[in-house]
Parts: sequence; C-alpha cells; structure tokens
Amino acid sequence: MKSLPLLLTFICLVGTSHADDLRFDVRLLAVDGNEGIAAGDFDGDGKLDLVAGRNWFRNGDWAARPVRSIEDWNGYVESNGDYVMDVDQDGRLDVVAGSFLPTKVFWYQNPGEENLRLGKQWPQQLLVDTGASANEGQLLEDIDGDGKPEWIVNSWKPQNPMVVWRMETTGAQTGGAAYEMKRHELGPTNGHGVAVGDLNGDGRNDVLVGHGWYEQPADGAWSGPWAFHEDWKLHSSLPMVVTDLDKDGDSDLIFGNGHDFGLQWWEQTGTDESGKIQWEEHLIDKSFSQPHCLVWKDLNGDGQPDLITGKRYFAHNGKDPGGMDVPCLYWYQWDAEKKSFTRHTIDEGRVGTGLQILVEDFNEDGAMDIAVAGKSGTYLLTAKP
Repeated sequence: MKSLPLLLTFICLVGTSHADDLRFDVRLLAVDGNEGIAAGDFDGDGKLDLVAGRNWFRNGDWAARPVRSIEDWNGYVESNGDYVMDVDQDGRLDVVAGSFLPTKVFWYQNPGEENLRLGKQWPQQLLVDTGASANEGQLLEDIDGDGKPEWIVNSWKPQNPMVVWRMETTGAQTGGAAYEMKRHELGPTNGHGVAVGDLNGDGRNDVLVGHGWYEQPADGAWSGPWAFHEDWKLHSSLPMVVTDLDKDGDSDLIFGNGHDFGLQWWEQTGTDESGKIQWEEHLIDKSFSQPHCLVWKDLNGDGQPDLITGKRYFAHNGKDPGGMDVPCLYWYQWDAEKKSFTRHTIDEGRVGTGLQILVEDFNEDGAMDIAVAGKSGTYLLTAKP
C-alpha cells in the first residue's frame, strides 16, 4: 500500500436517498457575518439556549438578545468561534471567544438573571493574550483527561507553531476568571485543519493539523514537545473527525477540503517498515465546495454516529472554487458492511455553515435538532415528527 500523499486513486462510495430523509423546520434567527455558535443554559431554566457571535437566543422564543459587540473585518465578523464554560465558577455559563487576527482571547461574563432580562451586554474580560495571529479557529477539548479543557489554536499558516493553552485552576475570584492559561508549544508546524483523537492506538490523544499530526508523549502530555509526523499536507476542515469508521480496531480519518470541493475519509491500513501510518483514500462527495466544519453525531436516533456538514457559505468571500454556489447542508449515514455513506439533504438554497455546527435536542421532543451560524444566517432547524 502506498503512503499518502502519493496514493492518488480515490474510491467514490457515496449514494443519495430521499425516501427516509429526516425533515426539519427551518427558522432564521439572525442575519450577519458571524460564523460561530455554541449551546448552553444561560438563564438557568434547564433548557439549552444558543449563543452566536453578537447575540444569545433564549430557548422558547429564540429572540436575539445582546452579548457583545464585534467588529467586521474584510468580509468576516472578527470572531472565529464561540465556546461555553463557567469561567468564574459562579454557577452561570459564560462565553469564551477568539479571533482571526487579534491575539487576545476574551471571556464574556454572564451578567445574571436581571441583566439578562434587561438585555444588557455581558462584561468583557481578558482570558489570555496569545501573541499569535492568523488563527483559523480553535477547539476547546480535554486532551490530557484531567477534566479541564484545553484551548487548542489552529493557524492557517504552516510555519506558525502549534500551541495549546492549558487551563490551570486558580480558585474562584470575585468577578474574575478562576483559571490561568498556561502555554504549551507542541511543535513548530501548523496548517489549516485540526482534530483531537488517538490516531496511533496508544491510548493517548494526539493532535492533528493541516500538515501532519503530533504524537502525545508517553511520559505525559506536558512533559515536553510532541513528536511531529509530517504524513500529509492538507487544507482541511476544522475539525476533522478521528474515529474507527470501519470497526477494525484502528482510527480512520474523515475530513473536508475547507476551501475547495471534496469530502473524504481515509482508511487506516497499517504501518510501513518505518512505523509510518498507511492510508487508503475514499471519496465521499465532491458535489459541493467548502465543507469546512464537520460534526460526527447520531442524528437519526439509530445509535450510530452520522456525518453532518455542508458548504461554508462565502468562506473566502465567494473566491473559492464553487464559492458563488448556493448554500447547502447534508447528513451522511454510514454503512459499515458496504463501507459507504448515503447522503441525505437537510436544506439546499438557504442554510449553509460557518465554523461550528451543533446537533442537540433543543426542544426536548426526543429528536435531534441542528443549529448553525454562517454568512447565510444563523439558523435553528428542528426535526419534524
């Protein structure tokens, strides 16, 4: 088996189906250039609300309520993702957000019941100044298994270092963050695309970037630099998905071409004499461009994860291949026996994606719903019975 990127033969295994498609009611919540979205119970009523850039949306009426002001920049909103956590440990969820070019990561303090009712903006506080620009996006995930998430920053520039910011608990401070951010450089190479997962089967989470992957050290995640394996050069989605798709005991990889046509999965087939992981490439779909964000979650309730993605509308302001095509959003059902995906249409012509997609049961009816923000708008799609 040839190692990538030398293997050029793709195997197309996507089908389409309309008979058993899920159906969704599509609700437009806002129109702006924001591309980040997250969910959490902000008002303490036990229901999942949404936050998307400048606004949060209360579960029930879904009206836009203010969170913060964000500058527009070069066709974008200067924010590349929303994340939710209780930063000050006061029992209320706050919002954490970074930016494309600015180096500072801010958190927005939940102002409490009365100020939420009055529609006041949330106080902005600095979490960390990373000193790093050209940020494609980030993940907030627990790499080392200590119960606290890390801020994992991806840069579109391969020459920028791959940096993870650890959240060290300092104890709750009145009006301030209960965490201190500690910088750890995995290595000097980055590149468009990121994922967290155990790629080599050693039981430890690795970090994938556009130009290869970082192997977590056996003697501890923060013991030193991570070994880098330059096994590919991609301009991939954020995130990629690391999962044992074919159930053969090793990790496979699902990703989209973030600024071009192409959605594919790579089947891990073993290692060569040097220990380098070998892959076989399988094309899933190339009918639409800019599948920049992927979600791997059970959408149809059969107990198996599904792939949810679509066109990141105007990802480069319409200048990418297919950039002027209409928005679209799809889900793909995996058949392990046939090693194939079947595509189902969620929406075509209205709903595109941005940098984050959510799949949750927002109305608590037992069916999974979808929330997405992008340059085609911020949408809530609730599953029809």
